[in-house]
Amino acid sequence: MTKEPYLSLQLRTFSPEAPDSWQSVVDQAIAADRAGVGKVVVSDHVVFGEQLGAYGDPTVGGVAGGKQPTGPDGHWLEPVTFLSVISGLTESIRLGTNILLAALRRPAVLAKTLATLDVLSCGRVDLGVGVGWQKEEYDACGLSFVDRGRILDHTLEVCQALWQDESVNYESPELSFASVHAMPKPFQEGGVPIWVSGTVNNRSMKRLATFGSGWIPWGTDANDIKGGIRSMREMVSKFGRDPEEIKVMGIMPIIRDEEGIDLDATMEGIPELVETGVTDFRAYLPVPMGIEEATDYLSNIVERFNETLI
Repeated sequence: MTKEPYLSLQLRTFSPEAPDSWQSVVDQAIAADRAGVGKVVVSDHVVFGEQLGAYGDPTVGGVAGGKQPTGPDGHWLEPVTFLSVISGLTESIRLGTNILLAALRRPAVLAKTLATLDVLSCGRVDLGVGVGWQKEEYDACGLSFVDRGRILDHTLEVCQALWQDESVNYESPELSFASVHAMPKPFQEGGVPIWVSGTVNNRSMKRLATFGSGWIPWGTDANDIKGGIRSMREMVSKFGRDPEEIKVMGIMPIIRDEEGIDLDATMEGIPELVETGVTDFRAYLPVPMGIEEATDYLSNIVERFNETLI
């Protein structure tokens, strides 16, 4: 089990154009594992429409001022498949999605897929979920974009039931079944931990309180992480959840000088954020190419990070 707080890296499993190879992304995951980074995460898109400006529209789940990093013909690897490859090449690093559009997958199949990966990785999987911002993805999967929040909740309900219960009975407007068995269960007791992404609002905070082991802040709450954590804790408490149980992802603030990253200044802010409640520090770093070079670079970052926690 990864000790908290820890550093995490987002792997670029997407590219504006077809790359010659994805090996450099795989190498970065291997280096992160060897260096003691706590987690790698990957993002998700199933298809693209052509209205990519929606990414910058908070009313549909985007972020104000945000820009989609590829065009509609960008190449995006399927995240759970990619993490399965990484699982076999690493030993201890956690494997996460940030985020998986879980509502686009059939719940029972998703539950089986993630349980299998969790068993084969000896309990290293974290499921980060969100509703997304793109209507065309829901259209292509035959699902209602308007109802995407409820579809996600339904998906998580089914997954947790199949992960936790020996004989499962389930009844909802979307689906009903009785005396269903799904083995193997995830390696992690209680099932794969779910990290809920979203701003502090009634729907996402109820989802977090109901299903979440961790919170992935979004939009203004990510930009003001201290205020976001305070608001999150207040709201999940109203839904009957102890906020101290909920882990939090936060962006590690990188301080730069004329020569690049000022590690001393960067690390100075870590203890305060730990005190605030951040447990997963997402580090966007200029990791060099090559496994050995990347391992050396990341090992130094991890060492300096851990020193701040003593």
